[in-house]
Amino acid sequence: MRIFKPLLILVIITCTMAYSGEQPPANVVISKIVLQQSAQNQSFIGTLYYDRISHVSSEVSGLVVKIGVRAGDRVNKGMPIVNLDTEILEKEILIHKNQIHQARLHINHSKKNYQRMDSLYKKGGISEKDYDDARFVHDNALLKKLYSETTLEKLLIQKRKSVIKAPFDGIILEKNVDSGDWVNQGRQLVRIGSVNDLFIKVPIAETLLKFISPGDKVRVIINAYNKEMTGIVDNLSPIADAKTKNVFIKIRIPMLTKVVQNMSATVFISTGISQKLAMIPRDALFKSQGNDFVYTIKENKAVQLPVNIVTYLGNLIGADNKHFTEGMSVIVEGNERLRPDQSLVIVGEK
Repeated sequence: MRIFKPLLILVIITCTMAYSGEQPPANVVISKIVLQQSAQNQSFIGTLYYDRISHVSSEVSGLVVKIGVRAGDRVNKGMPIVNLDTEILEKEILIHKNQIHQARLHINHSKKNYQRMDSLYKKGGISEKDYDDARFVHDNALLKKLYSETTLEKLLIQKRKSVIKAPFDGIILEKNVDSGDWVNQGRQLVRIGSVNDLFIKVPIAETLLKFISPGDKVRVIINAYNKEMTGIVDNLSPIADAKTKNVFIKIRIPMLTKVVQNMSATVFISTGISQKLAMIPRDALFKSQGNDFVYTIKENKAVQLPVNIVTYLGNLIGADNKHFTEGMSVIVEGNERLRPDQSLVIVGEK
C-alpha cells in the first residue's frame, strides 16, 4: 500500500494534465552562467604536418636482410628499423680477435728476449745491433697488436651501424628499401616524422596578428575523426604568402596515433579584442530552425532564449547577448524534448 498510493497519485496527476492539455513537469539539470572576459574567434582550416622529419640513411654499405617497419607504423626511439647482413663482417671480427691473441703471444716472447738482450748489452755481451734488433721486434709486436685492436674496434662499429635504429619516437612516413636490396653508404632508407613535434599550419590575414600571441591556447578539431583538442600557438612561419599576404601560424597539438601529414584541421583563432561574454556550457545549446538557443528558467517554467556564439572555449561557448546575466540558470540535461513554458523540476546542478 505504501508503494501503491504514490503511484496512484502520480497517475491521477498525469491523467489530469493530459486531459487539460498541460505537459507534465520535466526533470532537468541546470548550470549557472558566468560572465568572463574573452575574445571573439573564427574558424580557420589548417594543415597537419611534422615539424621534425628525419631522412634515415645507412652509414655503411650492405645487403638488407630484415626491415621491421612499414609506412604508417609507429616506432620508438632506438627501435631497430633495418638490419644489414653481417655474416662476412663476423668472420673478419673473428680473424682480428685471433690476431690480437697472436700478437699478445708475440709480445710476451719478444719482451723476454728483449729483456735478456738488454741485460747482455749492459754487460757488453752483445753488439748494439743485436740489442736494437731485439727492441725493434718487441716494439713491432706492440704496434701489430694496436693495429689489430683498432681494426677490431672499426669492425665492431661497422657491425653496430649495420642495425639502423629510429632516432626518435615517430611515424614511418616513407619506406624506400626492402629485404634483398643492396644499400650503399648514405642511401636514404626511411623517412620518419616525430610524433612529439606535430603541428598545424594555419593561414590567417596579417591584420589578425595583433590578436594572437605565442602560448595562446586554441580550440582544434581534427576533421577526419571529428576529434576535439586544445592546441597551443607556437610561432609564426618566417615567410608570408607573396600573393595573399597571409601569415602562417604554427599550432602545436598533442600526439596522435592515427594521423596523416597534410590532413585538415579546423582551428578557432581570436579575431577581435577581449570583451565580457556569457560563458555557457555547450550541453545547454540546441538548434531550432538553424539557430542556436538555450532554455533558462522563469517561475519554474522553461524559457527559450537565442544565443549568438562569439567564441568557443573547450566545453564552453561565449555569447554576447544582453539578456544573459551572471548566475542565470541554463538547462544542460533534459533540454532535448522541452517545450517553452513547460513546467520544470530541478533535480541537480553542474
